[in-house]
Amino acid sequence: MHSQVADLIETLIHDEHSPESVNKAISELTPDDVALALESIPLAQRKQAWANIKQANRLDILVEMRGESRQLLLKELDDTEIEALFTDVDAEDLLEITDSLPDRLVDIALNQMDNKQREYYQQGIVYDDDVVGRWIDHELLIASQSIRVSEALRLLKKSTPSYTDMVYLVNRTGRWVGCVKFDLLFKAQGHEPISSLIDEECSFIHANTELTKAAEQLERSNLSALPIVDDNHILLGRFHAGLAMETWRLEHEAQQMATAGLNEESDLFAPVKRSAATRGIWLGINLLTAFLASAFIGLFEATLQQVVALAVLMPVVASMGGIAGSQTLTLIVRGLALGQITRSNLKSLLSKELKVGGLNGILWSIVIGVVTLWWFESPMLGLVIGLAIIVNIVMAALSGVLIPVLLDKLRIDPALSGSVILTTVTDIAGFVAFLGLGTLLLI
Repeated sequence: MHSQVADLIETLIHDEHSPESVNKAISELTPDDVALALESIPLAQRKQAWANIKQANRLDILVEMRGESRQLLLKELDDTEIEALFTDVDAEDLLEITDSLPDRLVDIALNQMDNKQREYYQQGIVYDDDVVGRWIDHELLIASQSIRVSEALRLLKKSTPSYTDMVYLVNRTGRWVGCVKFDLLFKAQGHEPISSLIDEECSFIHANTELTKAAEQLERSNLSALPIVDDNHILLGRFHAGLAMETWRLEHEAQQMATAGLNEESDLFAPVKRSAATRGIWLGINLLTAFLASAFIGLFEATLQQVVALAVLMPVVASMGGIAGSQTLTLIVRGLALGQITRSNLKSLLSKELKVGGLNGILWSIVIGVVTLWWFESPMLGLVIGLAIIVNIVMAALSGVLIPVLLDKLRIDPALSGSVILTTVTDIAGFVAFLGLGTLLLI
């Protein structure tokens, strides 16, 4: 699939004035792959490629694009093109892109919808974009709890949406009553009331549940979908495996981008000024932490002037602490994301990581001490760097546990800012330990 996307990128760039070539290449890929290819070419060529895409394919592709990419493209379209684009938009698609649309375009899209889709949109827009109520799938099998098995089987013959393995039952007011799995339905007699087949273990997801938690709940259920209900227990729709997989994919991508201080909605070919401003903020934060580490090094200026070898070996100390800390940090961030870390096991986990840090610290301090002794022919210098390595790796283990836990308590994403803080702490701890011990033992 990567090669097909790469081929499409080549087609969009080199055959930009050939609608036949573009649409032939597009027909072989899914809308999200086409969106990825469009985002991979410069803005001027993207506009030309968009003009060559068939109208029937445009909305699906637009929905799959990143927020910033979508905004940049829509700026190039006039009202007539936008009205044509939103002719067949449904509530789920509009909810997905509404945050990147100005109110004027949302109104245009709503005017194109039928009453049912407009109702679905109004139902979903009241929820935040990180909760399941915003992303409800309305294609599901719903039946009254009073019908019989034979009537339910006729319902199945009409249509069966993807990710469907059960029928959801409601009462006369639309309140969710329970669900009946297909395997039980097929085995039952036609005259049996369907309510007698309700699976007592079938759970539901509240509309205010966070998306990642909803995905976890669905995974634990071993079902392909779960019903979503509101505060009054009214059945709103369902959350299925396709939505869960997309949730995990977007969460993983967001974490990857966050480690570099970027937004997952960022466009690869966003305007230079906008990209520079976004990244400049992150560079400024890193600059402040670098100056802080430099300030601590400055405290030992006299020592560095007398023992130049210390300056040569400083990167070794900083690097070992940074790597050890990032290993622990990654482990803890993952544990926090999965809900594995609690107040009850934090002390045991901290103890374990300190022991790991101590063991690795001793092992690598011996290795580095021997290399230093051979390189500079100074036993005391080998001793200094060996002790500094132990201190820094243990400090890295301590910081790698406590920093993400503290950030999580403060409701700050540890994947975003944890690495910056950790690097600063390990750099300062390593430099102070190394240069401090050098001052005491070598001068």
